[in-house]
Amino acid sequence: MTRIFETERLYIYPYSVEDFDDFFRLNGDEDIMRYIRPVKSREDTKLFFEQVLDDYITKPGLGRWGMRLKEDNRFVGSFAVIPVQQSRDIQLGYALLKDAWGRGYASEAVRGGINYVFDQLKLSSVAAITEAANEASQKVLLRNGFLFEKTFDEEEKKLFLYRLLPAVSV
Repeated sequence: MTRIFETERLYIYPYSVEDFDDFFRLNGDEDIMRYIRPVKSREDTKLFFEQVLDDYITKPGLGRWGMRLKEDNRFVGSFAVIPVQQSRDIQLGYALLKDAWGRGYASEAVRGGINYVFDQLKLSSVAAITEAANEASQKVLLRNGFLFEKTFDEEEKKLFLYRLLPAVSV
């Protein structure tokens, strides 16, 4: 299986058609999607999934990818390196199945994503966006070196933009 990057316990890989049911488990769950986007029906998730697969061709190096545990190949979530709408920024994002919450996978995936965007994509900065109420994700970002940049509104939601610059060796 092709891998985008891996961490100590996780590997991040491009989705394939066989991953649809796992993708739907994420996108169809209201608790998981609470701070990400509106929950999707199976039919809407299928259309979204087809777009995700198409984006691998049209946006090389970027995308929404699956996240699995190395130890047992169990699907635990999704990781994204995608453009910020109406911006030149690229953002990191993630969603985890509920049974994977609280195990450090989000921080671990974000650290791997940081290495990917700076080492592989050679970006000069990377963004992350959270809803104002999503304190858990804000803590993940702050622990991984992101700094709060600004508050903005989008579709009646108050959002926070965080940014990380690459570490500079002295």
